[in-house]
Order: sequence, then structure tokens, then C-alpha cells
Amino acid sequence: MTLTCIAIDDEPLALSLICRFIEQTPFLHLAASYSSAVEALKGIDTHKPDLLFLDIQMPELNGMELAKLLNKQAHAPKVIFTTAYNHFALEGYKVDAIDYLLKPFNYEEFLRAAGKARNYVSLLSDHSTPTSTAVAEEDYLFLKVEQHWVKIAFADIVYIESLKDYVKVHLAGESRPVLSLSTLKALEEKLPPRLFMRVHRSFIVSLDKITSVTKTSLQIGETSIQIGDQYKEDFKKFMSRWM
Repeated sequence: MTLTCIAIDDEPLALSLICRFIEQTPFLHLAASYSSAVEALKGIDTHKPDLLFLDIQMPELNGMELAKLLNKQAHAPKVIFTTAYNHFALEGYKVDAIDYLLKPFNYEEFLRAAGKARNYVSLLSDHSTPTSTAVAEEDYLFLKVEQHWVKIAFADIVYIESLKDYVKVHLAGESRPVLSLSTLKALEEKLPPRLFMRVHRSFIVSLDKITSVTKTSLQIGETSIQIGDQYKEDFKKFMSRWM
């Protein structure tokens, strides 16, 4: 798999280094480079890259603002931040950044981050492509919980709830949910749509855990969850199969 990339940095030397690193990496293709996030907007729309190498501190529109803007799109490119300031790391998680390269970084560090991006995009591609009998679909995901990556089986997930900058993953047979620094959108991309559905801006539910429904809500055990207006049509289509 080859990832189409765009590099964005207002420092000419830094931009030149990133471009050189991209060009010497076999699974990366440099579509364009920009010294301004504002200039990059049109290029992103034209080239539809898989991955951005994005500086944070830039005039007019900074990298974090650009990432938040793109994150609202249905098929936003993945982001690897490149910056001289380590205090942006937490904000990087909030926009689902793949990685965070602290300047000055070497090619080994760059390659490791690029490899993470390739693996992530490849996983998403596998999930969105019909699988043959020769390819097994994963039945789990990994969530970062504090300093660990925890394996969560799809079959154990009851529902997922958004809580500011975190998600609470409620599991069958567990009294306390798993708390992970992520967004509901990021998890929605990783979960198979045949098993899960987003029914509210703050909730994703496991479809086979639903015990009853009304026109405006659903019940999972003793938990009642409202169906958001923008999700009612999709949920109605799902329920029509059984009515």
C-alpha cells in the first residue's frame, strides 16, 4: 500500500527535510508541499491525500486548527504532527493524530511514525473492503488506556459514550467502563457497521445488545439512550429489516 502525502510547514528547511524523507520512503508518495495551511486547503481538496505531515505553529491558520477543520469531514486525511513544542501532544490526541514528531527528528523516527500511519490506513481499508473467505476480519480493537494499549473484543462492547475528550466503553459483565483518550468519531471508523451504529452524537451502541426500542429511544438492559435527530433515519432503516 502506498500512501499519498502532503507536507505543510512554514519553515523552508523543515519542509525540505520532510519532503526528502517522504521521497526516500518506498510506501509514501509526495503529492504536494505547502508553506501555509491556508494554501494547503485547496491542495488537500485536489489531491485527497491519505496522510498529512503537519507543522503546528504557523501564521494565519495553525496546524491544530487545520486538523480540527479537516476532522469534521467524512474522509479526513490522517495527520502526523511535526513541531518543536511538546506541549501540543495532548491536543494531538483530540484530533486523532497518528503520531507526533518532535523537532529535530531523524529518519528513523520519521519512518516509525510513517509505518504506524500505513498500518492504520491498511486496517481501515481492510474493514471497508468486502472480505473473501481467505481473509479473516478482526473481532477486536486496541484502546489506549493510560500508558497501556488494551485489547477489547467487539463481542464484549455494550455501548460507547463520549465524555469530553474521552470515551467510556461499557463492557458486558464489567461494572466500570474502560476510559480512553479518544473521540467517538475515531472509534466509529474502527468498528464494523454490521455490529455497531452511532445513534446519537454522544453514543455508539452494539446492535445485538439492544433489548427494546421506541420512536425516540432505545433500551440496552436498564440503560435508556436517546436517538439523535440526525441518526433517526439510519436507525429506522436498520429496524425496518425486523418489522
